[in-house]
Amino acid sequence: MLRIWKATINSRNGLAFAFRSEQAVREEIVALLVSLPLAWLVGSTATRAVELVCAVAFVLVVELLNTAIEKLADRLTLDRDKQIGRVKDMGSAAVGVALLMAGAFWILAIVERLGFI
Repeated sequence: MLRIWKATINSRNGLAFAFRSEQAVREEIVALLVSLPLAWLVGSTATRAVELVCAVAFVLVVELLNTAIEKLADRLTLDRDKQIGRVKDMGSAAVGVALLMAGAFWILAIVERLGFI
């Protein structure tokens, strides 16, 4: 039980640090909060609404991993390093793919709600 408590505290601390230090994390948390009620309006079923919220939460998860990679890379060196730049670009690409996926889920749900499919 103590291990679970410590893990929960570490998770809270990580999220709080990311929230304070990264604008993208703040924006995605706002998007997640907005998606909670909006998903129930857009989703044609309860399952679809949960899927829409999970799609936005997934973007936040990928952003947190990208932020961790960037913070670690900056800790290694602040010099311009080609390899580290590529690693950061790949993390950024992962966020971009997650955003495209979430956008596709939401667009399909809206099209479904409007009765086009």
